[in-house]
Amino acid sequence: MATSSLPPAPARLVHERGIPAFGSYRGVVAQLSWHALRMPAIRQLLRPLHHKRWQYAALAHEHYFIGVAVVDVGWISSAFAYVFDRHQRTLLASFSADGLPLLATQIENRAFGDATFQRGKQRIAFRRADNRLELTINTDALKLAAHIALPMPEQTLAVIAPANWQAHATHKSSALAVSGFAECAGQRLSLDGAIASLDASNGLLARETRWRWASAHSPALGFNLQAGYMGDAENAIWLDGELLAVGPAHFRYDAANPLAPWHIHTDDGVVDLQFSPEGARGENKDLFIAASRYIQPIGTFTGTLIHPDSGRAYPVSQLVGVTEDHYAKW
Repeated sequence: MATSSLPPAPARLVHERGIPAFGSYRGVVAQLSWHALRMPAIRQLLRPLHHKRWQYAALAHEHYFIGVAVVDVGWISSAFAYVFDRHQRTLLASFSADGLPLLATQIENRAFGDATFQRGKQRIAFRRADNRLELTINTDALKLAAHIALPMPEQTLAVIAPANWQAHATHKSSALAVSGFAECAGQRLSLDGAIASLDASNGLLARETRWRWASAHSPALGFNLQAGYMGDAENAIWLDGELLAVGPAHFRYDAANPLAPWHIHTDDGVVDLQFSPEGARGENKDLFIAASRYIQPIGTFTGTLIHPDSGRAYPVSQLVGVTEDHYAKW
């Protein structure tokens, strides 16, 4: 019988012959470098403009949801952080800024490694320390200090896949323990009891890139689903600590009203979820030569995940997470 378990991750993104090590894996790709990739000379020249990297963290709690990212798209960099109050259904804090790469942003070519954005006194930093990732935010809108436990290799999703320009790699975590605090809007929030998840991505992407995405995690189960530039390569579920691949995902939602309910399912019948948004963080940017249209609804998922090999059904009930509809011209 075919299995949906994933093979161990390779040591590097590119084989010795200059061919990407395409596949979906469990574990961590140690060397996140595209330099050995064989490409036509013109693409080699353009590669710095197509190299996109980001580090994202989500902290889900019964009372709030926090999202934070540091992004380097080659010729410009950016960062954002927000706190969403799930009871009041409003943003308590929201920070967003752009800066010059190298000057404002440094992102380590390592999964769940160091990543920093700083513009003036506004700073967001991920720092790798032993078995944890330390996240600090010091902005006018939000102060945060968190310790996020790093995922076990066997529970880490690693993907190297063809993309819309050349190739892309991503690492996604399952549910992670977190401790610390956040301060915003005159409130101090304890991070104890929150569930963290991480996304570290590094690839060579086209000037125009679109995707839909859904992610939510608990200690017992979780999922990462995408439709867009990576196809179904990063679609996976976590069931009782086991990482399993699933099929192509479909997102049924009203793009004109993203706070209406969503329906998300996979072709293989493994995933069938209803998403009920509670609110959203969105942003529309037009920088003349670049643009971004982005909305990330926050809410809860209800439905069923089915183990693709055993057929056992796992009910999903009010699981806190996000969906995303993103268009980037970068």
